[in-house]
Amino acid sequence: MKKLHILAIAAFSTAVLTGCNDFLDDNRYPLTSIVNSPEYWSNAANCQLQVDRFTDELSQAYGTSANGWFLFKTLSDDQVGSSFANWAYPAETSDVSEWNFRVIRGCNYVIEGVAASSLSASEKANFTGIARMVRGYKYYTLVRMFGDVTWEDKVVDINDTEILYGPRTPRDEVMDNVVADLQYAIENIAADDSKTTWSKDYARAILSEVALYEGTFCRYRTQTDNGLAPNEERAKKYLEISASASEYLLGKYGFCDDYQSIYNSVWTADAANGLTGLSSNPELIVGRRYDAVNGRNSIIAYTCSSTTTSGMSLDGFNAFLFKDGKPRATTSLDNTLVGVPEVDGESKALSIQNLLDVREERLSIMTDPYVYYQGMTWSRHGASGMTSSSGFGVAKFDNINLPLNVRTNDSQGYTSAPIYWTSYIACNYAEAKAELGQFDQTAFNKSLKKLYERAGLGAIITGPDYLASLNDPDNNMGVSSLLWEVRRCRRCELMFDNWIRYWDLVRWHQLDLLDSTKHPNVLRGAYVANSPVLPGGTSVDGEGFYRSYTNERTFSPKYYLYPIPTAQITLNPELGKNPNW
Repeated sequence: MKKLHILAIAAFSTAVLTGCNDFLDDNRYPLTSIVNSPEYWSNAANCQLQVDRFTDELSQAYGTSANGWFLFKTLSDDQVGSSFANWAYPAETSDVSEWNFRVIRGCNYVIEGVAASSLSASEKANFTGIARMVRGYKYYTLVRMFGDVTWEDKVVDINDTEILYGPRTPRDEVMDNVVADLQYAIENIAADDSKTTWSKDYARAILSEVALYEGTFCRYRTQTDNGLAPNEERAKKYLEISASASEYLLGKYGFCDDYQSIYNSVWTADAANGLTGLSSNPELIVGRRYDAVNGRNSIIAYTCSSTTTSGMSLDGFNAFLFKDGKPRATTSLDNTLVGVPEVDGESKALSIQNLLDVREERLSIMTDPYVYYQGMTWSRHGASGMTSSSGFGVAKFDNINLPLNVRTNDSQGYTSAPIYWTSYIACNYAEAKAELGQFDQTAFNKSLKKLYERAGLGAIITGPDYLASLNDPDNNMGVSSLLWEVRRCRRCELMFDNWIRYWDLVRWHQLDLLDSTKHPNVLRGAYVANSPVLPGGTSVDGEGFYRSYTNERTFSPKYYLYPIPTAQITLNPELGKNPNW
């Protein structure tokens, strides 16, 4: 029998599956494992164990090395990757690792197992809600990569040939099912909220993201590039769903007083050294727990060590407003990009404090007051020898209250990762309301007002009328001034976070902005022509900017969707290819 992706099995607990090779390897019937029996699923502790196995699937955050969704996903216009960041799949290939239904398969086992169990109705609803929430989220990630995918809402038998060898399910239908899964989860998960595990609010936060993606994607997609024409009725429906879910959360969760505190909480509060506990962070709706004993990450080490940091791009740097509340093209303040060399004996540095002093305060937290690369001597709170792919550092994740050896050594950090947090939801809400033509003063006050205040712009940017009046000549997205500024605020607030920017460009149908041949600033860094030390091993481009790579990233419309693996098409020709592949 040919094996397809949909016969992959969820990785259940090792302890439970010891000796159960039939179940793991072949999914043969009858099952010889105690797993998937009514007795097994009738034990609530077993059910909890199985749904908790999905935790990592929804929180691929800081990772233990360069594999997280924060900082490390560098295919965007915000970062210059530490290695050349090109399209994930520039050509067709037999193996596309993201085409993977393992977790979805596991969720369906949970759903069917719980349904046949002797658990109480409330317990069944809770575990089913969690499994459907995870299934919905995983399908959402598959749809945004591949478009049409095979929808499974049951455990697939080897004789289910219509599923195994049939065509993919239309992506709009799958996304309708995704939202239904999330809405079921909101109704049925037992916990209302939790900073670290499954809850109704976790599902609401996912719905805020998913429905915004769907609403805007359906508004801006094109038949030629995406295989489907725009659908205004569908767009409005999902934008309203996103706004509603977001508004609920904004009415319940607060904001941190300072921007960096979003990223600096730890599992246990420690007042002695200034650390803030995850549970007391008002901005976190749900976070990924790391701690000094049982789970660590590397994100700080990757931003303050000799390992090359994927630094901020010049395009990202230029996105931030100035302290007069205006963009670089129209500001009355000094809009230079030229820093100030500092030489003291063997100490050589290039300060950009003058550039930060005139820009909104998020930028000073986001990056460093000095450019650094090999030969530059500036240190961030004891972390020496730092190197950046663009000269611009990434400082927002650092936590100087942690010991130096924790900050500078791989897999030693234990700050918790935000998965969903208030300002993220505020950006979702503001954009959904702006797209609906409903971003009035009340909506502004609920969402972006706090973000501008925290950035030092609250006295200037007081409402949507001001944003609509800016008329930035650099607006290259073909949208209104108001929507451009809402998108700008989102970009600056969420820079380097959770793989957000790339998928924003996809859903806005603006992925061509990553083409470096047309937008060179996406691969440029700091201005360094006057630096006391020029970047080693790389060239300064003709305009004096740090450019780590001579490679160019060239856009093709096919990149709006990943290719279907050619090996899968060979097994099942009904899968077909994606547009332009």
